[in-house]
Amino acid sequence: MVMRGTKPSDRPTVTRHKPTIDWVDVDNIPYSGPRPELPETREVINKAGDLTVFPMPEQTVEWWQTVTTMPHCVLWSPSDWAFCLDTALVHAQAVTGVISAMSELRQREKIIGTTVDARRDLRIRYIDVEDEPVELAIVNDIDERRKRLLDA
Repeated sequence: MVMRGTKPSDRPTVTRHKPTIDWVDVDNIPYSGPRPELPETREVINKAGDLTVFPMPEQTVEWWQTVTTMPHCVLWSPSDWAFCLDTALVHAQAVTGVISAMSELRQREKIIGTTVDARRDLRIRYIDVEDEPVELAIVNDIDERRKRLLDA
């Protein structure tokens, strides 16, 4: 779902109003949680009405692996996963040469947030996670040093 209004940018804005929609910060860690399985085959009905079963294209299997490990998948509900699974079937149509599926795929990928621009439109930001907290250096008492310098 694309938000209404102008696209957000990193430039400072001069306004008295609080933004209506804030950014969603997501840890930049590949998603490894539960996800639906991509079917191994897909069914296509031709113009004569005959049902044909095809194996899932390898490009679609790779696309599915890439899309389902995006960090913001942690935000998805079961309906979002169902939409993504339907999009995988559209992807299979597009990579097998169905030109009309390519436009639909482009629109669906924008809704899913597969590109940086699409995530910006959805107001999703990836935040790098620090591995370990930074340990601060021990600071000596400067009064002792001042005393030594003044006495010398």
